[in-house]
Amino acid sequence: MAVSRDLPCPRALLQFHLPASIPQIFSDRIMSASLVRRRSAVVLFVAATLAGAAPASAQRAYFPAAGDAWERRAPEQVGLNAQAVKDAVALAVAAEATTPRDLLEAQQLTFGRAPHGEVTGPVRERGGAAGMIVRRGYIVAEWGDPARVDVTHSVTKSFVTTTIGLAYDRKMIRNVNDPVRGYMAPVVALKGPPTGGATGTPVKGTLFDAFEVIEPFESEHNRKITWDHLLRQTSDWQGTLWAKPDWSDRPPRAVDIEVHKARARNEPGSVYTYNDVRVNLMALASLNVWRRPLPQVLREYVMDPIGASPTWRWFGYDNSWVVMDGALVQSVAGGGHWGGGMFISGRDMARFGLLTLHKGKWGDKQLLSEEWIRMSTTPGTANEMYGFANYFLNTGQKALPSAPASAFYHLGNGNNIVYVDPVNDLVVVMRWITTMRAADSVIKRLLEK
Repeated sequence: MAVSRDLPCPRALLQFHLPASIPQIFSDRIMSASLVRRRSAVVLFVAATLAGAAPASAQRAYFPAAGDAWERRAPEQVGLNAQAVKDAVALAVAAEATTPRDLLEAQQLTFGRAPHGEVTGPVRERGGAAGMIVRRGYIVAEWGDPARVDVTHSVTKSFVTTTIGLAYDRKMIRNVNDPVRGYMAPVVALKGPPTGGATGTPVKGTLFDAFEVIEPFESEHNRKITWDHLLRQTSDWQGTLWAKPDWSDRPPRAVDIEVHKARARNEPGSVYTYNDVRVNLMALASLNVWRRPLPQVLREYVMDPIGASPTWRWFGYDNSWVVMDGALVQSVAGGGHWGGGMFISGRDMARFGLLTLHKGKWGDKQLLSEEWIRMSTTPGTANEMYGFANYFLNTGQKALPSAPASAFYHLGNGNNIVYVDPVNDLVVVMRWITTMRAADSVIKRLLEK
């Protein structure tokens, strides 16, 4: 790829001041020697720049303003090949997912077949293939309707993780290796959807009939579970949440369901298992730390500061309402497995991708700590391809052979992909693309000269 960078003014490089106490003769000699050294430095700087090796300090990161004021650049202006960009877009459009656009129908054909697979959260018909390419912060290409608000499925998990990172940065969570139980009070949950005010006959020593108490970390096994276990999907938490037992999510086909339900539990941290019930538990745990709705937390500390549109929405389930400090609050979903989750545009997904590309920094503000992004993108011991939910890693270039090993991506069913490439200063959003192989083809062509 060609390299194009802005050069600072050479005159600025040559400006310096000498103390008035230095005699003129020494001043002249120092000035002469300094000019030689500084002019040499300018020559070396320009040579390095033309060779594509400008130091990071010479680069000025661009962050788009809020709304539609997102600057665009031609591919050549940001060191990309115009034909390669055009071909990459064509590949993404041609690889649109073949699953039904009616997501209720699509769910019933997949997750709906599993035990307790009924939809309990909102769904909507999806759009067509859509996405955008962002290089050095600038929009290079778009396809489909990237402004359309669509379900993003398990990319939602990255937003759950973000709320925990925000709490960690504020010392509300002291250590990710702390057991989650120490941060949880008994959860008072509404047994069904709100109906304009729950009523019931109070019985001495109990709550109203309309409510139940949930204590998800009281068993001997569950007491061991830490934040890190939840974040890395290695907890093997046992229980039922929002009427979904943990064993009902993606049960193994080759094993009798009763045998699967009665199996011995893995030690927390030892085995990776992708499980939406446990991610929903992680969202509930984060809600208990914040004591306010997670969409409000995300909006205040992340989405508004990065200039996201006002169109995104984050939903839970009909039966995921809890009493929090005297008010009914919905605990949100970590994906669209049973409906709900994050409904968001491709452009807002790209903004979030840029935030993670820049290690949690947006402009001159550190919204998420570099430490948190580092931990999020560090492979777990049980799965070297996974960091925190839902940071998928390209360890050994196994997932995306055409991308750098340091690239990572936020991934949701469908497929919804936010590809983040720090080496190439690149973010690519691909919505409703068939497979990871198809996504790799897009990246491969995009990175070709």
